[in-house]
Amino acid sequence: MPIIKVSRDKCVGCGLCLRVCPFEAIIMVEGYPEFNENCRFCGACVSSCPVQAITIEREEAARAVDLSQYRGVMVFAEQRDGRVAPVVYELIGKGRELAGKIGQPLYAVLLGHNIRGGAENLLRYGLDKVYVYDHSSLSRFRDDPYTQLIAGLVEEVKPSIILIGATSIGRSLAPKLASRLKTGLTADCTGLDVDEKGNLIQTRPAFGGNIMATIITPNHRPQMATVRYKVMAEAEPVENPLGTIEERKVNPGELVDRTEIISFQREEGEVSLTEADIIVSGGRGLGGPEGFKLLEELAKLLGGAVGASRSAVDEGWISYSHQIGLSGRTVRPKLYIACGISGSVQHLAGMQTSEVIVAVNKDPNAPIFKVATYGIVGDLYEVIPELIKRIRERKGSINPEAGRDPVEASTGWR
Repeated sequence: MPIIKVSRDKCVGCGLCLRVCPFEAIIMVEGYPEFNENCRFCGACVSSCPVQAITIEREEAARAVDLSQYRGVMVFAEQRDGRVAPVVYELIGKGRELAGKIGQPLYAVLLGHNIRGGAENLLRYGLDKVYVYDHSSLSRFRDDPYTQLIAGLVEEVKPSIILIGATSIGRSLAPKLASRLKTGLTADCTGLDVDEKGNLIQTRPAFGGNIMATIITPNHRPQMATVRYKVMAEAEPVENPLGTIEERKVNPGELVDRTEIISFQREEGEVSLTEADIIVSGGRGLGGPEGFKLLEELAKLLGGAVGASRSAVDEGWISYSHQIGLSGRTVRPKLYIACGISGSVQHLAGMQTSEVIVAVNKDPNAPIFKVATYGIVGDLYEVIPELIKRIRERKGSINPEAGRDPVEASTGWR
């Protein structure tokens, strides 16, 4: 715990520290400052003292780590209902690249029930080893047992780098695991690299996406990062994979578990934004919630999903589950249609890697046009109905017996 000290030889009793303290943690006793339990060690008094009479001594936050003991890149292979999450294949692709640069092995850890098939499939992507914890008690994710098992494995195997998808599961697991391992964590990374010393160079948006921060962890191991889905290329299968599977023992009686899952219900009926090949998104330019009915009609015709900018969600026009951007979901569809979206930095960060971007906006100077493949300057309430009309006409003119999907025919995507 930090210790705050006052040098009476230097202190002149001016009381400036008393006035700048935001926590009312300072009282003057016999002309000198003293600190009570409200002190948060923020340092405001230190920086304001004109004679540098106040200092904060901080204890070493963590023990020294022998970096040479840590080798390899480990990927958390998230699964649901026995199916490995798509983000895992992106992590493996990046993990292979990082491991290749530093000449170290690539691992994955997979927890669940009846997951041997998933583990065997992972080996096709060039992993050196897949660690498997297979037990009925692990079929659904819970923080406590997953953290306990993975932390034990990490302490034994000592990987230098751990990559976790920035999904709802990953964002719950990663901070608990980092705390257990007494190491740092960089969340929501959009870029990863490694230097010649093996330091993981982690890039993520900061200050609302206005800058990109580069973070390294030179003195602690393992180096941990959560990575946004759809920002990196998926791994490709390798010829003649040589990796192995190591089954790990699970003793449920030894696992801490403070959560009981009573029931689980999957949301049905909607196309997942992160999986959709076509997304039709709306922003403040829609003018109200009724505009999303028009976008839903277009999305349904195209077999796609409906997205939204943060401003539209903040207005209450559509639910948060549709939000795309830094504070929402990151997507990478084949076709992204942006309707009435100006193109703030925060929104662009969530969709600018789409293969084809079509922007519809009244303002010819809207930032969205800088990233758009095709731009339409006009009223979306004139453009979108006409587009819907043309697609309906095109679909009606296609012979289903020709064997070509009508949605593919109307969009050009296969």
